[in-house]
Amino acid sequence: MSATGCSRASATPPSVAGARCRRGASRSRSACLWCIVAADRPLRTLVVDDEPLAIERLQILCAREPAIDLVGTASDGEAALRLIDALEPDLLLLDIAMPGLDGMGVARALESRSRRPAIIFCTAFDRFAVEAFDVAAVDYVLKPVAPDRLSRAVARVAEHLRGPAADTPATAGENAFTNEFWVPHRSEMIRIAALDIDRIEAERDYMRLHVGARSFLLHQTIGELERRLDPGCFIRLHRSTIVRRDRIAKLVHDGLGVWHAVLTDGSKLRIGRTYLPAARAIAGR
Repeated sequence: MSATGCSRASATPPSVAGARCRRGASRSRSACLWCIVAADRPLRTLVVDDEPLAIERLQILCAREPAIDLVGTASDGEAALRLIDALEPDLLLLDIAMPGLDGMGVARALESRSRRPAIIFCTAFDRFAVEAFDVAAVDYVLKPVAPDRLSRAVARVAEHLRGPAADTPATAGENAFTNEFWVPHRSEMIRIAALDIDRIEAERDYMRLHVGARSFLLHQTIGELERRLDPGCFIRLHRSTIVRRDRIAKLVHDGLGVWHAVLTDGSKLRIGRTYLPAARAIAGR
């Protein structure tokens, strides 16, 4: 079946308001999401779920949410991609477990696009949270979706769009260090400011971010993470360790060329030979 005129997908006409962004760009595939926030208009939203009752519930919640302009629904992944091409929504409320192309497949199909909608996964399963982060989902909401939880997720999308890259669209393509991370935690995605991180340690295919007494797992290599962090604030001490510079209390030589960094919380981390010159430079040696 086609994406229009069938039970698999439906669309409501896009509103005239916001058809052109305040920067003069037409609503094309290259239109920037920054304009949505700048114009302070609702997010054009597409709901994707294979369960009619779930779609109906989300339609009711969307109608009560002033930050959402519901433009269509789809009940499978292929129909969703067709409607995304036709409607160019700003936001997807996307189920994961669907027959055929599932929600993760839809998200991956959108990864190569220069202009793609923000994604909030709405699912009955919590086991996909880490994978959701891998495809850059903004939030991960468990069913049944509560009104206040949806409102928080939508607010998170708006906050995401107002990030540093959105504030300076002209320089969005330039190299810049990350000032925040979104990490999966239970059924949610949690924002962690980079400067709140004390240290980072590799654990197999994941990185453990230590933030005070808490820690969070991030699915990324240490090399990728190191490139995203400001070297003026963070230093790599070992092939598996990155530390906030101002968390280092002292450097200790334990003999036989072995050095350790003692952190302000008392943690003692070994310094790899490759990284020792940079570590000693902190102490002016």
